[in-house]
Amino acid sequence: MAAWCALPPGRPMTDEYESEQVRIAVGTGVMGGYLARPSAPGRYPGVLLAHQLFGVTADIRGFADRLAGLGYVALAPDFYHRSASGVELPTTDEGRERGFALMKEMTRDGVLADMRAAAAHLGGRAEVRTVTGVLGVSLGGHLAYLAATRLAVPVTLVLYAGWLTGTEIPVSTPEPTLDLTGGITGRVVYVVGERDHVVPAADRDRIADRLAAAGVSHEVVVVPGVPQ
Repeated sequence: MAAWCALPPGRPMTDEYESEQVRIAVGTGVMGGYLARPSAPGRYPGVLLAHQLFGVTADIRGFADRLAGLGYVALAPDFYHRSASGVELPTTDEGRERGFALMKEMTRDGVLADMRAAAAHLGGRAEVRTVTGVLGVSLGGHLAYLAATRLAVPVTLVLYAGWLTGTEIPVSTPEPTLDLTGGITGRVVYVVGERDHVVPAADRDRIADRLAAAGVSHEVVVVPGVPQ
């Protein structure tokens, strides 16, 4: 996938990695997270991984493990921690309903505070030489885009992110997250399915046009025939 090529190279791919649960101080509270890193001693680039609607699930942990296998230290914070910690929802109608309810309790200020705390935790680890990028999936793609507007991150990978152009969710208020594009200083790769019902072609065009107008180095990748 083109998105993988957007990240600066880590080290040669290996199946040898380690993982752990971490606790990150955020204001007066604590946010959990899943961290995966290569087993071999050394200092590696760090990547923040923003979870989808269902929380830090096995899929997200597997994504972090894959990044560790590619030579990165990957941290997936629990962005739902203010409402309920350790959320891992099933991909059922009930899980989706609960996920939407939790998403509606998230705030822009809260997400940005969490991103800054997670970036500081990751960058402060002995095995991390620099925080290279933020990668987000679905809802997490929206959070990654938001983070790119306020954090000096070299590369942001936005996978299948919706609601950037409107104010349907609290994180995209008071103005649409897309309107914050001028604050992006790094490169953005936006990947979306051709038939994604949350991101119609008109929205894809608006996102690409806004990135271009802001002078942001970017690539918009439309995956043919993919619904989301």
